[in-house]
Amino acid sequence: MASTLDHEAIVIGSGFGGSISACRLAKKWPGKVLLLERGKRYPMGSFPRKPHDMATNFWNIKKELRKRPGHVRNQDMHGMFDVRFYKHMDAVVCAGLGGGSLIYANVFLQPPDEVFDENWPVQCKKQDLQHYYQTARSVLGARPIPAQTEPGRKVVRTDLFKQFAESEGRQSELVDINVFFGNDFEKPLPIGVQQPNRYGAIQTSCVYCAECDVGCNTHSKNTTDLNYLHVAEHKYKASIKTEQMVEKIVPLNADGRDDSEANGEFGYRVYWYDLTDNQVQCSATTRRVVVSAGTLGTNEILLRCRDSFKTLPHINQHLGQHFSGNGDFLSFVIDGNKPADPNYGPVITQKTDFNLFSDFDRSKAFILEDASYPNFAAWYTEGMKPVWAKIPALYRGIKRFIQRFLSGRTNGSVADELNELLKDDMSYRSAVLLCMGIDNSQGQLTLDKRANININWPRKQNMPLYQAILAMGERFKRFVGGKHFFPLPNWWWPKRSNVTVHALGGCRLADNPGRGVTSADSDSFGQVFGYPGLYVADGSLLPTAVGANPVATISALSEKVAEGITGIKPDPSGEL
Repeated sequence: MASTLDHEAIVIGSGFGGSISACRLAKKWPGKVLLLERGKRYPMGSFPRKPHDMATNFWNIKKELRKRPGHVRNQDMHGMFDVRFYKHMDAVVCAGLGGGSLIYANVFLQPPDEVFDENWPVQCKKQDLQHYYQTARSVLGARPIPAQTEPGRKVVRTDLFKQFAESEGRQSELVDINVFFGNDFEKPLPIGVQQPNRYGAIQTSCVYCAECDVGCNTHSKNTTDLNYLHVAEHKYKASIKTEQMVEKIVPLNADGRDDSEANGEFGYRVYWYDLTDNQVQCSATTRRVVVSAGTLGTNEILLRCRDSFKTLPHINQHLGQHFSGNGDFLSFVIDGNKPADPNYGPVITQKTDFNLFSDFDRSKAFILEDASYPNFAAWYTEGMKPVWAKIPALYRGIKRFIQRFLSGRTNGSVADELNELLKDDMSYRSAVLLCMGIDNSQGQLTLDKRANININWPRKQNMPLYQAILAMGERFKRFVGGKHFFPLPNWWWPKRSNVTVHALGGCRLADNPGRGVTSADSDSFGQVFGYPGLYVADGSLLPTAVGANPVATISALSEKVAEGITGIKPDPSGEL
């Protein structure tokens, strides 16, 4: 039977978990691993920037019949941003080769020891994951921003957030970020200089454009297509197929036929739609499957296979339970009297701790990070000012023009008038506050009547965390003398929905099937209980929120999953 299978492994999804799985499994079985990704490839310079292209850079497949933004609802679109609307919790996920790494905020941060409570199996406490944390850290090139002494390296908001932390009696620290400044951490390349990274992919020393979250056109972000996936494809000959949307997984019986009553010991068949070929259905057989479609994608595939297609009927009832939004909360302080310059530098540079890393308080533990947004968004913000806000600048400009005209002085007038119009740039004096914290991880993922994933989020039970974050935002406003503080519009009354970009849980690691969906035993780590050869490797493994940016923990757990499958311990130096 083994000789008739098409592949040794099929990996579904190419975020951190999928990329790590593809690389590690392809090293074990060169040329025998297939990775399926629903999104497109994004070569250097290919991320949209023009208004028209940005407006269509969303994901929508009409046959899915999801609730989508109105302008994309009636057309098939293979863009990067997949925006989902649910009751009390909306979500943004990414479609593209590299998955969430294409739009994440680059931060590599281990959570505190207190996060790994009784909900975490004894085999994957923080100390047990250190080897895997170090491995992922090395591959992803985590480091703080270079010293701000060189021209172009100054990030104004870093100092502003540090000053706010001091005013609160709290600690602000630079965070490690997965951004390319050259291969030598001690001697960063000049801004904009290109160089092959240690794995052979061409990258550019960070240009400080603040475009990390909309796709890095200079490939300065250490996205997984530039390390794990690059090695998987070019060194170990993994087959990577993009714009392929997985539908279902079916176990095979001893005769190699689809059999929903089989347990997977003879392999699996994976069915998917080729989005580049009229959505024709394709399939392939494999010894093992690694589901790494992101928390929402992975839970949706497995829930459909259990409850709709009935192809994996024995996945236990913990599937979809213990969902977390990782306490994500984004807000803004507008038009302060201290410069913030949120349009320059990597999207995150520092963290300020609020009862997460010190004086741990589970009910209100969070961190504050100094988020940014791209330059082109700043021009949009300036253009969106109400007319009354522009009158003083227009008045001053007209007055100066008349004075010059009457005096006969015209030299430099255009530059002077532009200065009058632009010097009160509201964006320069506004700040973006990104918070993450310890929510109660008691959300539920279920299927709606169309067999699409749905989030049931207990907002009220998490209000102590959200109220602590809101109170901090008001204090930040007072500190900078801001005119306004407000969260994302989703939070405005009466909707009161939060937004997560760090969906976690639903396929919880556990010591036994009575506590979770996937095994925490070293020999079967990440394997779905009852289905040998079926694994999960992404954020859905996490038993609880981690408070810190979850990339480091997702990557560490995925490295451990891959080790259990291949029997090869990863090299903490980052050799792939």
